[in-house]
Order: sequence, then C-alpha cells, then structure tokens
Amino acid sequence: MCAGYDYDLDVAQPLMSLLPEVMHVAADPIRGRRVAAIVELLAAEVGARSPGSRAAGARLLDLLLIEAIRRWVDEDRDGGTPSWLAALRDPTIAKTLALLHAQPSEAWTLKRLADEVHLSRATLSQRFSEAVGEPPLAYLARWRMHLAAARLKHTTDTVEVIAREVGYSSEYAFNRAFARHRGHPPGRYRRLARAA
Repeated sequence: MCAGYDYDLDVAQPLMSLLPEVMHVAADPIRGRRVAAIVELLAAEVGARSPGSRAAGARLLDLLLIEAIRRWVDEDRDGGTPSWLAALRDPTIAKTLALLHAQPSEAWTLKRLADEVHLSRATLSQRFSEAVGEPPLAYLARWRMHLAAARLKHTTDTVEVIAREVGYSSEYAFNRAFARHRGHPPGRYRRLARAA
C-alpha cells in the first residue's frame, strides 16, 4: 500500500515541521501491534470496495499517522530539538501548552501561567524554554498568529473580530504583530492566500 496526505501548510506547519523527512514505524509484534492492526484493517478496507470503504480507509490512515507521531514522540528520547511536541512529555509544560491552546485570547502573563501550573515564574520560563525552544509568551504570540492565519484563510470574519478572538484589543496592534510574523498585513495575507 502507498498513501499520501494533502494538507494546508499554514494549518499543519506547527506539527509537520517537527517531524523527520522519513519515519520508519515498524509493525513488529511487540511494539508495533497497534500499527500492525491498523495496517491490517486498512488492507481489508482497500481490498473490500464495500460501501463506506473509502471513508473508513481515510480514517484508518489518520489513525496510522497518529500512531506514527506517537511512536516518534516516544522514541525520540535523545533530547533532540526542543519543540512543543517533545515538550508534551513534561506534564507541567503539557498543562501550560494546553492552557495556551485552549484560551489563546486570554490576557496571559508569565505570573498567571506560573500560578496555574504551580511553579515560580523563573522555573516555568526556564523549563518551558528548554522544552519548547522559546519562552511561553513568545510561543503564545506565534500560536495566536497561526490561529489568525488559519481564520483569515478559511473564514470571512473581519480582521477586527479575528484580532479580538486571538487576544488583541487593538486591530492596529494585531496588524503590526501579524505583519511581523507572517510578512504581510492581515488583509494582504488573506487576499494572497485566497488567490493561491
């Protein structure tokens, strides 16, 4: 079997940019039982040509990708490059990331985040930076720009609405931050994305 994924680079970039160009995930009977089971089900669906086989095959491919990513996270124990994905191994940093992802529009400060995860500001900043590769508020700014880019590309929401929903009270401040992160102001980014 051979399969491929089409994905929107802006949406998938935070994950796909972390993965190696080639991953080998063995379906051995001990560590690869889940992979082997998914591949077996996938082969049955592809060969069956029954109603719903195409949809079932697509979901099984999703499961296979998820399992490959899980294996990569589990096996990449040598420290590797700091990233949000590798940082999920640390429960406290994982909780911090979950807070930032669940509430990106919140007026987070380092003190509020540290209080939420029961660490000092200095400890949180150091552990987060070591695990993720950047300080918590820098990560939050980048995450907000990622969310905003996806919204600009896939919705008709106004720039003002998007700015507010990603944590900016000023459209002007949002425009400046977005242009700094993405190379274009939001309106131009939206036009270019839609033209592409």
